[in-house]
Amino acid sequence: MFRLPKKMLFAIEAVLDIAYNAVDTPVQSAEITKRQGIPRRYLEQVLQQLVRVDILTGVRGPRGGYRLARERRRITVGEIVRAIRSLETAADDEDALPPGSRLGQEIVRPLWAELQEEAVKKLDALSIEDLSNQARDKGIPRERAAPVDFSI
Repeated sequence: MFRLPKKMLFAIEAVLDIAYNAVDTPVQSAEITKRQGIPRRYLEQVLQQLVRVDILTGVRGPRGGYRLARERRRITVGEIVRAIRSLETAADDEDALPPGSRLGQEIVRPLWAELQEEAVKKLDALSIEDLSNQARDKGIPRERAAPVDFSI
């Protein structure tokens, strides 16, 4: 029925991967590509946009990569969607559509806008922590094991 744009899906998966697999070192984009199968050409563009809007933090250097910019409970899926939506071109924007008929202007487009608003509200209520907890509850293994604590 509705198709989620690839970049948006990749962005949500990448942020969730970072939240779910990060321990004490940044997560490198190559690791995300390997685990999620996201093509690098999409991933780098998406990650840079998420850094620009303070969802992620980029760490430079040989052990660099990406970290969440704040606690995963404070990052919503709606925030990620809006960040990636800003990457889309104006040609894809509803405002770029021709005026159309009166039925389209007064019935169809308002209906579509209402559906989008409801979807974003639901996504705003869903945090990355919620998704991480779902992954844990489903038994999805983490790639990186938590560091062992040898303190007594």
